[in-house]
Amino acid sequence: MVTARLVLLVATALCCASASSSASPAVRTAGRCRSFPAVFNFGDSNSDTGGFWAAFPAQGPPFGMTYFGKPAGRASDGRLAIDFIVQAMGLPMLSPYLQSIGSDFRRGANFATLASTVLLPNTSLFVTGTSPFSLAIQLNQMKAFRDRVISSHGKNGRLPSPDIFGHALYTIDIGQNDFTSNLGSGGVETVKQSLPSVVNQISWTIQDLYNIGARNFMVFNMAPIGCYPAFLTELPHSSNDLDEFGCMKTYSSGVVYYNELLKNILAEVRKKMQDASIVYVDKHTVMLELFRHPHAHGLKYGTKACCGYGGGAYNFDQNVYCGNSKIVNGQTVAAVACGDPQNYVSWDGIHATEAANKIIATAVISGSYSYATLCRPEA
Repeated sequence: MVTARLVLLVATALCCASASSSASPAVRTAGRCRSFPAVFNFGDSNSDTGGFWAAFPAQGPPFGMTYFGKPAGRASDGRLAIDFIVQAMGLPMLSPYLQSIGSDFRRGANFATLASTVLLPNTSLFVTGTSPFSLAIQLNQMKAFRDRVISSHGKNGRLPSPDIFGHALYTIDIGQNDFTSNLGSGGVETVKQSLPSVVNQISWTIQDLYNIGARNFMVFNMAPIGCYPAFLTELPHSSNDLDEFGCMKTYSSGVVYYNELLKNILAEVRKKMQDASIVYVDKHTVMLELFRHPHAHGLKYGTKACCGYGGGAYNFDQNVYCGNSKIVNGQTVAAVACGDPQNYVSWDGIHATEAANKIIATAVISGSYSYATLCRPEA
């Protein structure tokens, strides 16, 4: 069981090796490991380090209050799991690909943007809030980045060496918005019909990256949507649908279905790419444990948002989102942050706090919640 008291693994890197499709959840094996020279990340708000707000500048406080002391393009009070992971590897935090000022791409790049989907959106950001930077767009950005690096011949001081791509780690943490965007209107069963297309797109992306030299992959599954304060507030459900921990069983079952699809298709991809390492990361189990037993991990509140409006069990109101204010019944009300985000699992009802992200990263780095491992045993 991962606890908040666990110290983030002191290691210069994760380790890489081929992963068998029959591997069981990994216990870290003793062996020789090497560091990754760079990380390239694809995803949504769970791993966006500033891409969305670089494209659409507007993020304000209290985002970033815990670690950065100001908004830092992250949907959290501080660092994300990807931040902790690259820091544990001895690498700097990833610069967003879309950020033109102050970026340094020598150790990787982050193509993730808030509100991104795996599948190409059929609507506008300004209509539904879905990011235009879907996974296919992020992949094309990666290819353009790679072409630019190769054509630079290593002469650009803020770009990596042209030979870095075959040795880098490629992380993929996306899919949540494909699942949640139509839940309110279509329900779980309707959404489930689109999920095979979602995991297929992730599979094709990995194979496309493999074809341009990528060999080390880490793919995150989906967190338990049924436990998030925002969805507990917004999505229709009955009291009978709540489990003993206050999470919605119907929506949680849909997430489990998606995660099984993802795990199975990654096993198939491993068979095709046996010289590649493809790690399935079970973020779902870690987050579910935090929502169910926050006190066991040094936290106090599971299904209650730190930054929100309305108080109550969830402290979330979709009409007054974290950091915003609105006139309600003739009075101005605001969704403000709690004074102790280190005690919460949920930052704003949708995203994790820095405290929760650190626990997730600890679990990822230890290998305890990964299907297969990135370590090579000693010969």
